Formats: sequence, structure tokens, C-alpha cells
Amino acid sequence: MKLTGREKSELFFEGVVTVILLLLLNLSIVVLINSTIAHNPGLQSGIFQIKRSITIGPNNYQLWSYENLFIGLMLIADGLVLYWRLIRRYKQMQLRHIISELHYIAAGHFDHRIDFNLTGDTQRVVESVNALVDSAIHSMDEEREIERSKDALITNVSHDIRTPLTSIIGYLGLIENKQYQSEEDLVKYAHIAYLKATQMKSLVEDLFEYTKSRQTETPLAINRLNLTAMLEQLAASFELEANKKHLKIEVESGTQPIYIEADAEKLGRVFSNLITNAFKYGTGAKNVVLQAEQRGEEVVIHVTNDGQRIPAESLGRLFERFYRVEESRSKATGGSGLGLAIAQSIVEHHGGYIYAQSDDEQTSFVIHLPVKHDHPLTKKQSNMIN
Repeated sequence: MKLTGREKSELFFEGVVTVILLLLLNLSIVVLINSTIAHNPGLQSGIFQIKRSITIGPNNYQLWSYENLFIGLMLIADGLVLYWRLIRRYKQMQLRHIISELHYIAAGHFDHRIDFNLTGDTQRVVESVNALVDSAIHSMDEEREIERSKDALITNVSHDIRTPLTSIIGYLGLIENKQYQSEEDLVKYAHIAYLKATQMKSLVEDLFEYTKSRQTETPLAINRLNLTAMLEQLAASFELEANKKHLKIEVESGTQPIYIEADAEKLGRVFSNLITNAFKYGTGAKNVVLQAEQRGEEVVIHVTNDGQRIPAESLGRLFERFYRVEESRSKATGGSGLGLAIAQSIVEHHGGYIYAQSDDEQTSFVIHLPVKHDHPLTKKQSNMIN
């Protein structure tokens, strides 16, 4: 930290004043001591005997002048006092500079940092202040991101609700105003309104489920479950739908059952969402494979289809709420856009993580879950190809 000219002058003046005061104090002490000794013969005799008995060094020099020794000791003490006073004033100046820097940052210059290289506790104060500013900026950025996310949520929900709601009002308006030619038109309009209402109900349910999955304070119903049996049951439940889409769904998990501690209902929702996602977006797929294997204290599950490749630029955004690879947001090609976001929230609530991989041969959603619920996993970026 560089001192200003005024501060250097202040420090010099502090040193001069301290030296003058110390010299005056030393002179006063010497005068008082000499006066006391001069008026006390017994004290003079005692000091003389002490001087004769004290020898210094190998040649046995005698100490004949106590004043020189006393003055030397006082000068050493003066030097220490002067050093302490100057260091104390210098630290006050450092603190003043730090406070000035803090006021500058508080005035709105949040990209500024205190770049002093000090020592001791003062340097720790500077580092703590910089860390506090970084933390505050990070919190502000997170708050702004949350606000943007809320705005995006409202926009997307409004869009997805407005479209079917407009159709419902339109067709019900035709019925209300008797603008139909026959009973067949009446049934047709009512049926379309029913389908649109069903879409709205599905969106609201997905939104409710997503909100629940994001509430980490909501406890999970943790039980020890047979993951292999769960995957086989899910495959069986989707077999009819897979046949209609000319798909084959199968499970690969080895000969030994895999057990984990998890919420069976929530985990079932994850796999159901991923299988449904494969059915909807796995264009050209012939197979959907559920694979599970245990690797030490974690279980790795792959939900894989051999359909069309997901573009690389979309892989990193698949788990964003309301995001769809197909951007028209058509109900004919996709759902609410919340399925993968729900799956990610549930997996993270279980202490695991999920990511996607895709190439020309297959697309896989990979889930890592801890075997023991109270041993959450650390996300391994090296395994994630996004």
C-alpha cells in the first residue's frame, strides 16, 4: 500500500513529536534520579558498593558510570516505543485506506477489489473483505437469475395455458352461440374442448410435480428397494405402448438383483419420464434399453434408445424447464417440457446426478445414484458428455 504525501508528512511529524517527548521524559527521569541520590548519602554509598562489585567482560571492567548504562537502556526503550507508535499509526492509515476502498465499492463499483499486499491480520481483513464482496456479487447474480427464471416460467406457462384455453373458449363459444350445423359438429367441438382441457390439466400436474420436486425440505419416503425388479416392472408396463410404436423395450441388469435406498414412487417417476421421453423424441428408434449396474457405492442406470441423435447444442439444455429440442412448442411433438427437469430434481434430491449422451448410434440418459441414501455422490464432470 502506497502512502500519500500528506500521510508521509503525518508519519514524520508523529515520529518527531514522539522523539521530543521521549527525550524530555528521559531528561526528567535522569534529573529526578540525580537529585534523589544527591540528597541521600546512604543511597550514594550503596550505589558505590554495587558499582565496585559489578564487573563486565573477561577483563573484569568495573561499571563506574551508572548514568551511561541507564541512558543506553532508556534509548533502547525509546526506540521500541517510537517503533510501536509509528507502526500503530501506519496500521491506522492502512485501515483508513481499507475503509475508503469499502466506501468506493459500496457506491456501486462492484467490479473493484482491494488490491493491497499487507501482512498479518490486516491482510486477512483485506482478503475477507474481497471474499465478502465476491459472495455478495454472486448472490446478486443468483437473485437476478432467479428473477429471470421466474419471468421465463411465467412466460412459458402463460403460453402453454393460453393456447389450449383460447381453443376451449372458441369452441365452447361456438356451442354457446349455437353456431354448429349438426349434432356431429356439436360433439366435435365439445371433444376438441375436452382434449384441450386435458392438455391444460396435464401441464398443471407437471408444474405441480416440478414444484414439489424442487422443494428439498419435503422428506422422501426412503426404503430399501430392488432396482432390478422396478425396471422390469416399468418395462412391462410400457410394453403395450412400445408395441404400438413398433419399439422393443428391455432390461439389462445382470443376474444379481441391485438394491438401493430410495423413494420408490419418486424414482419410478424419473424412469417413467425418461422412457416417455424416448418414445416421444427417439425418432426412428427400434429399441429402448434400461441398463443398471452397481459400481461400488453407486448405481449407474442408462435409459438408451437408438433413435435420432440429439444436436450437441441442445444436450446442455435438455434439463432446463420448458426446454424442448423442437422449439415450436407443439403439443403434437412434445409435452410440457418439464419431464426432464422433474427427473433431474428428483435425482438430485436423492443425492445423485443425471446427464445425457448422444451420438449417431444411440442416445442415453445416465443416472448416478448412491446405494446408501445418506452418502450423496459428487458429480464427476469427466463422465458427462454434454
